[in-house]
Amino acid sequence: MKITGAQALLKCLEEQKVDTVFGFPGGAVIDLYDEILQSDKLTHVLVRHEQAAVHAADAYARVIGDVGVALVTSGPGATNTVTGIASAYLDSIPIVVFTGQVPTGLIGNDAFQEVDIVGITRPCTKHNYLVKDVKDLVPTIREAFYLARTGRPGPVLIDLPKDVMAAMVNFPAPKPVKMRTYQPTYKPHPGQIEKACKKILQAKRPVLYIGGGVIASKAHEEVTELARKLDIPVTMTLMGLGGFPGTDPLAMGMLGMHGTYYSNMAVARCDLLIGVGARFDDRVTGRIDAFAPHAEIIHIDIDPTSISKNVEVDIPIVADCKHALAAMNTWFDRSDLFNEEDEKEKRQPWLEQIDEWKAEHPLSYAKDTNKIKPQFVVEKLHELTGGDAIITTEVGQNQMWAAQFYHFNHPRAFMTSGGLGVMGYGFPAAIGAQMAARDRTVIDIAGDGSIQMNIQELATAKQYNCPVKIAILNNNYLGMVRQWQELFYDKRYSATTLDVAPDFVLLAEAYGAVGLRATKPDEVEPVIKEALATDNVVIMDFVIDREEGVYPMVPAGKATTEMLLV
Repeated sequence: MKITGAQALLKCLEEQKVDTVFGFPGGAVIDLYDEILQSDKLTHVLVRHEQAAVHAADAYARVIGDVGVALVTSGPGATNTVTGIASAYLDSIPIVVFTGQVPTGLIGNDAFQEVDIVGITRPCTKHNYLVKDVKDLVPTIREAFYLARTGRPGPVLIDLPKDVMAAMVNFPAPKPVKMRTYQPTYKPHPGQIEKACKKILQAKRPVLYIGGGVIASKAHEEVTELARKLDIPVTMTLMGLGGFPGTDPLAMGMLGMHGTYYSNMAVARCDLLIGVGARFDDRVTGRIDAFAPHAEIIHIDIDPTSISKNVEVDIPIVADCKHALAAMNTWFDRSDLFNEEDEKEKRQPWLEQIDEWKAEHPLSYAKDTNKIKPQFVVEKLHELTGGDAIITTEVGQNQMWAAQFYHFNHPRAFMTSGGLGVMGYGFPAAIGAQMAARDRTVIDIAGDGSIQMNIQELATAKQYNCPVKIAILNNNYLGMVRQWQELFYDKRYSATTLDVAPDFVLLAEAYGAVGLRATKPDEVEPVIKEALATDNVVIMDFVIDREEGVYPMVPAGKATTEMLLV
């Protein structure tokens, strides 16, 4: 029995176990939306801007550990998704984005609401498709989901001409996806594993450096086992936070531009750096020639193009992080060369050195009885949620304070735009996270500038009963750029002062949400407690010290040991 392309698409979503789609309708996808209205197996979340649909799908994917889905119309609907797609691409997040397109006979004629979205997104998708024949629709969708979730995950886009959605087709039976030119390597080479393990046994000052690949591959248990088995201190990238328990004695927090003093010093002095699911990006390395200068480097990554791309490595291991770490743990368990007590005794001087650095320069800030410090707000959020909330962030100072002062003990609890650094990511991401985890507390830590990028999603949160909490660290500045202007441009605050700003309490109330404000330190805890006890969307407006900075800070072009500490 033949069905329409639109019906076939919904059957594919059901086949892929998709139950939630974030989107915004339009003429090119009206047939699809008509089918969605009749579906009892799919929840459609109507966002107020297409960018928000992709960020929400991104966070939804991170929380569930599978593919998120967004659906938008052609032309401006499609182009509005590009920022979200690029963010997901750089952060290796598996999403499938469906875009409407004009009928196939009009493609290339500059028809109303026509853009070449396949051409536009080619540089920022793992792969993309234009479906020109309805017979290709179902195989294309199956292949897209396979590509999004396998290997190094990433976004895939499918462009859907309107006539293809209306055409009739027989729905083909499922069969395994096979792609001759795409065969990710999951299992590591045993010889490389043995080389790496023997090198670890030789090391006196090793450091584990873990990134988002540990979380993507669900390898947090394996990396924790390895670190504890050999007493190896662990530093995490922004995307790797939660991949190793943040309160563990071996945890050193984040490294790089705004990393901890002791993380950066440990990487600079280590004799072996074990990179796992991280890509050695510029915010981590600082000046390349001064990065880990005394260390040999092991690098585990499923993406062979990431290995030795930025930093030359000595032992490359192309494999899924979970498989590689499991193989290393097994090697140590079975090897006569490894004695756990001896290994831990050998590490003791190194761990004592790191403890000295921690004592000398802990993450801290100047306490003030008159002004609210943003770090204090984040610490209170951690304390009053027991560290169990899902935290999303916008981008800028708020993002860095969240990364520094909210300690993540579990993966898939920290959602942030790491590679692209999108202002406006955090709030729609919070909605996506809340849709994926209805029983969890979800908090967006935001700046007063970035929250306004997608503030319209208050309507979405209200419509779908997503009781997310928004903690605005309000300094009436575009804070991170202002900090650079303070330090390097003689306090010439060009276009960073937000002279006109909304009353966020009244704005919340206008949408039927709850608005709360704290202007003094002793009001912070009561505001957070009230917000957490409120079954509604809540904006917490924390009026913070206007010129507070994020420290440590490594200036651009400097080595990671050249940190500004105050």
